[in-house]
Amino acid sequence: MPNDTIRILFLGDIVGKPGRKAAISFVQMQRQNYDVILANGENASGGKGITPDNAQELFDAGIDGLTSGNHIWHKKDTLQFLDASNQLIRPINYPPGTPGQGYMMIDLPYSRRLAVINLQGRVFMDPVDCPFRSIEGILPEIKNQTSLVFVDFHAEASSEKRAMGFFLDGKVSALVGTHTHVQTNDYQILPEGTAYISDVGMTGPHHSVIGVDSETIVNRYLSSIPQRFDVSKSSIQRIDFVEIVISTLSGRAESIKGSHEFIHG
Repeated sequence: MPNDTIRILFLGDIVGKPGRKAAISFVQMQRQNYDVILANGENASGGKGITPDNAQELFDAGIDGLTSGNHIWHKKDTLQFLDASNQLIRPINYPPGTPGQGYMMIDLPYSRRLAVINLQGRVFMDPVDCPFRSIEGILPEIKNQTSLVFVDFHAEASSEKRAMGFFLDGKVSALVGTHTHVQTNDYQILPEGTAYISDVGMTGPHHSVIGVDSETIVNRYLSSIPQRFDVSKSSIQRIDFVEIVISTLSGRAESIKGSHEFIHG
């Protein structure tokens, strides 16, 4: 008999090689506890972008799908991979003709499917098409295929993320925010049944400024001179994540919890 819920693990933005190693270790320990494991991978290669090899490394470890954001374009060889892969997506609200897809379908036991949609915000971000109207336009097509819908909203402003949460409340199963690399303490079930958190956080160097070497960032603020942003060499890695349980009968979220773990080395 099929279970009436699915359990989803979503890892915050994976940053560089330290983040990849931590994500792989954590996923391999947790794989049996979840039906679906997802992560944002747009910073997984050198802190900006993701290469096809690094993406495949994460898939091989047990991650079912990777979302992304504004840094997905930093590795040129990723453009063809975006067109070829059904496990790596870019924000859906880029203009028509942009490489890649904005959503993926993950097949589950008993002929069930989970739709995963990627969106990008516009406040304090590069110009893209309206995320509200973009998802409003694609949702009918997706809802004809499944009632289980997960959204990664990659955005800077918490107000824009909150607004999107209420805009989609009752229309999707879960909406998680990414991009700012600091986990917020506002995970909740919205009134109409959508799981929500403003930002999941990051997977990468703990002693850092959102994954980057702290001395570099401090010098940038002190001097106002552009600096090369290198991934921190911190020996402690943090894994920020959310666990979400969704009813397969109603498509509504039953629970969401934000948490983190630490890995040394």
